Amino acid sequence: MTGPLKGLRIIEFAGLGPGPFACMMLADHGAEVIRIERPGGTRGGPDSDAASDILLRSRKRIAVDLKSESGVSVLRDLIATADGLVEGFRPGVMERLGLGPDEMLCVNPKLVYGRMTGWGQTGPYAPMAGHDINYIALSGALHAFGRKGEKPTPPINMVGDFGGGAMMLAFGMVSALLNVQRGGEGTVIDAAMTDGSALLMAMIYSFQGQGWWRDERGVNMLDTGAHFYDVYETKDKKFVSIGAIEPQFYAQLLALAELRDDTEMYPQNDPEKWDMMREKLANVIITKTRSEWDALMVGKDACYAPVLSLTEAPEHPHNQARNTFIRYDGVVQPAPAPRYSTLGTTVPTMSDGRTHTAEILADLGYGEGKIKRTLTEGGVS
Repeated sequence: MTGPLKGLRIIEFAGLGPGPFACMMLADHGAEVIRIERPGGTRGGPDSDAASDILLRSRKRIAVDLKSESGVSVLRDLIATADGLVEGFRPGVMERLGLGPDEMLCVNPKLVYGRMTGWGQTGPYAPMAGHDINYIALSGALHAFGRKGEKPTPPINMVGDFGGGAMMLAFGMVSALLNVQRGGEGTVIDAAMTDGSALLMAMIYSFQGQGWWRDERGVNMLDTGAHFYDVYETKDKKFVSIGAIEPQFYAQLLALAELRDDTEMYPQNDPEKWDMMREKLANVIITKTRSEWDALMVGKDACYAPVLSLTEAPEHPHNQARNTFIRYDGVVQPAPAPRYSTLGTTVPTMSDGRTHTAEILADLGYGEGKIKRTLTEGGVS
């Protein structure tokens, strides 16, 4: 089975983090993604190892000198055949290269031009450097993460780079590509991690507006304020997660923890008693190992799961039953998601370090002689 994006061509300008993740998503679901890299530039993650960089899976690659006339000429030819383009430079960089959206939409009026930045293309912060932690700080998201009385805790770079950045860009690209398929024109997508991380907080902003959420950390139902929505240490120094929000699930939790008859564990939703009830629950959970709690809790409706490490997660029976993690080219990696009942996803392939320049040029209609001349000119490799 083929993926739902089969037949679409995306040009990806090499970057780190959210841009590659968005393009991985598009490639996972069937799009042909051609990654534009700098000659001799970084080809992967922190160690420049593209062969083990999951975000770079399932791509074709071509190295292009963006300051070379012949290189830019090849890029223009590529973009003329593309359905979408993704770039993650600071605002103005692509324009200075002569590859900005105004120029490229003249070359290809149906082009969906995706721009991934932290601050966005406009606004007083737009030209500034930054990283995930800064973007989610400005959106209000970072303020909400952490325990009571402690400083904000960055949720690594899941919220800005990937949730508020890459996923928003991928959704925007597919939405705009669908519009083109329906007869619409090309467009420019301004995907900013400040905007995206703010949107991810929509429910919390709603709760706050309704008077249901206090604007401080660790005192609310979902931010470790409540004893029934938290992480607890076990006897063997591991951890388990509890999320028994609904009364019937809370009742099951208390029964399994042998606290059902403790009147001090009620009422469940009294914030004044949460710290005391957390201490009682913690004193029970610390008496058993994680495996012992698994044996007691799994299969019951107590909203329980063990907290697994990155090493443990691929080996868990549930993840193995669903093939949540797969091994390709010697690399253990999360499988493409989501899944379709009548469509497939791309079987991942990891980079072998080679470019696909000759193949890409031939696909553009370059003859053997023109390919040789183009390679000799040095704009691509």
